[in-house]
Amino acid sequence: MTDTWTLHPDRALPADPTTRPIAREIYAAVRDLPIVSMHGHVDVAAFADDEPFPDPAQLLVVPDHYLTRMLVSQGARLPELGVGPAGTPGLETDPREIFRRFCAGWKHFRGTPTRYWLEHELVEIFGVTVRPSAETADEVYDQVAAAIADPAFRPRALLDRFRIETIATTDPAWSPLDEHAKLAAELPGRVLPTFRPDPLLHPARATWRDDLDRLAAASGIATDTYAGFLDALRERRAAFVAAGGLATDHGHLAADTTPLPDDVAQALFDKARGADGAGLSTEEEAAFSAHMLFQMAAMSAQDGLVMQLHPGVLRDHDPAVAAAFGPDKGYDIPVAAEFARGLRPVLEAFGHAESFRLVAFTIDEDVYSRELAPLAGVYPALRLGAPWWFLDAPDAMRRFREAATETAGFSNMSGFVDDTRAFCSIPARHDLARRVDAGYLARLVAEHRLELDEAVDTAADLAYHLPKQAYARP
Repeated sequence: MTDTWTLHPDRALPADPTTRPIAREIYAAVRDLPIVSMHGHVDVAAFADDEPFPDPAQLLVVPDHYLTRMLVSQGARLPELGVGPAGTPGLETDPREIFRRFCAGWKHFRGTPTRYWLEHELVEIFGVTVRPSAETADEVYDQVAAAIADPAFRPRALLDRFRIETIATTDPAWSPLDEHAKLAAELPGRVLPTFRPDPLLHPARATWRDDLDRLAAASGIATDTYAGFLDALRERRAAFVAAGGLATDHGHLAADTTPLPDDVAQALFDKARGADGAGLSTEEEAAFSAHMLFQMAAMSAQDGLVMQLHPGVLRDHDPAVAAAFGPDKGYDIPVAAEFARGLRPVLEAFGHAESFRLVAFTIDEDVYSRELAPLAGVYPALRLGAPWWFLDAPDAMRRFREAATETAGFSNMSGFVDDTRAFCSIPARHDLARRVDAGYLARLVAEHRLELDEAVDTAADLAYHLPKQAYARP
């Protein structure tokens, strides 16, 4: 370990001497391109309020479920990491103590993308000069704290420093969009809303009836009937379009989009709202949710909002943890996903429609070459989303390129999207993707399958041009 912590300029590039210099040249051509971050979950309030980040623990540790789940796997408890509502037994409130626990567990992140992102953030963004450990925790904390105290580290200033041209937040269907209206006036076209209706499309959720009331209040349309429910969703989508929104976001368990006859859908909606509280069976709930995905696609074909779908995650694998600590804390786990049959109804109806665009993501690698690449390689409305969540990692991104490119080509992909709540990890994630793509393209050049100028052009597409194209209103 050197006295001053630095990062190797060739990190994540190929190790072999033939492709590495080619990869360096490709990466250098795209390294400083602007970032288009169209599928993220940074809170819009961060940009609307433009307040300083609170402290290093709240910035880097507490909200990062990648980080906390690894430490939990090594015996930490979420409250010890500052995670949980006020009053949680054992909840640590001293940010310095939380940060010490993180630094003491630094070794557990070896070989993970979390390690790569954190290294980039700590060294390249915050100027940290010592590697985290139990012994250096306070020194690292002080260096990060000094950085975020500088007005140059306010969220809006970091948009410029990170070269973020556009960033999309993710907002509930009932959002009043007031903060986006403020940002549209102060940062035109820079921070855009994304319509996320998931709670409304799953009647089995405990909050479903309350969420229907929120939708009614926001839209001004009664949601006590199925027809009113659809009209309220249309009204809110129109509000998002008016606010500059370009996309919707759907995180269903399955990719099934089978529509139901109107009378069946209405009967299921009425049953779900029934006063007896019986609700829908598991099969009925799944059928209604699939039907509503089809309805969302039909509305996208009308209003032009790009439809993002990322199924295949069993949310809150530990329901007790989720109940105690809140959403996104119950250890979401990937499950197998099926797309060829699931997306068929939507693609039959809208797959060749110029007014429709669907970006499909997965964390089930098996379906890349078997289903998603062949689908994206033929239906003009479909784009294959970038490796997401557990697959947003160096080797997984390489496997994605190898599995999908030969069938789908590059032009039928979304380009890189970062899917993060951790604002300061955005440049790290995009940098990693650009390095991995440079390595993949360098191999094609070394094998005389691409010319170097084509590889550079493709790298620029993947980093910048394709995300702009994929998320442009059709």
